[in-house]
Amino acid sequence: MSNDQPASGQPPEDDPFRKKPHEPPPSSGSPYDSAPPPPPYDPGPYGGGPYGADPLAGMPPLGEPGKRILARLIDLLIISIPLFLISLPWGGAVEMSENNRNGNGVGDVFSQTYSGRQLAWSLIGLVAYVAYDTYFTHKDGRTVGKRLLKLRVAMLNDGRVPDTGAAFLRAVVLWLPALLCCPCLWWLINIVLMFTDKPYRQGLQDKAAKTVVVQTD
Repeated sequence: MSNDQPASGQPPEDDPFRKKPHEPPPSSGSPYDSAPPPPPYDPGPYGGGPYGADPLAGMPPLGEPGKRILARLIDLLIISIPLFLISLPWGGAVEMSENNRNGNGVGDVFSQTYSGRQLAWSLIGLVAYVAYDTYFTHKDGRTVGKRLLKLRVAMLNDGRVPDTGAAFLRAVVLWLPALLCCPCLWWLINIVLMFTDKPYRQGLQDKAAKTVVVQTD
């Protein structure tokens, strides 16, 4: 009788069901076989991350200032036209222009502009603009204007869509001074920052919410 029988409970070496240790697939000879996969989009707290010194490496292209301004104008019209039409029966939208014509000075214009119905309509407008911006920014990073111009708001640290808190903070910083305090100065500052801020072209609202505006396909 042969003594070559396998030990009790042990499968023979040529058993097709015997578990074999995992072996890597044979190399094709290409130098890319052993290369590690590229790192995911993660520019770190302000764009550094695994990409070294270049803070923009791995990020989508930044949104062009001209497109951003045009997208903001589109959003402004989408909200302001319905608000204007709704306010006509109560005179809220035209009260400011009447005060500007009848006022005797800057102080008089300011005191009349932000009194009575005009203040109420300014607050209504603020709520409308903030709600609009917060909803669409949190939804997919794109208001209607940004969607048409192929732009998107993204969190600077990882590129994701802003959460509700970041979207709300961004909208408040953008619209509160613009509607209740110093619209011309506020828009001027943000437009200048779109062209001059390095390296992310962040407006004040982007700096507050730690967001950036990038291009989409």
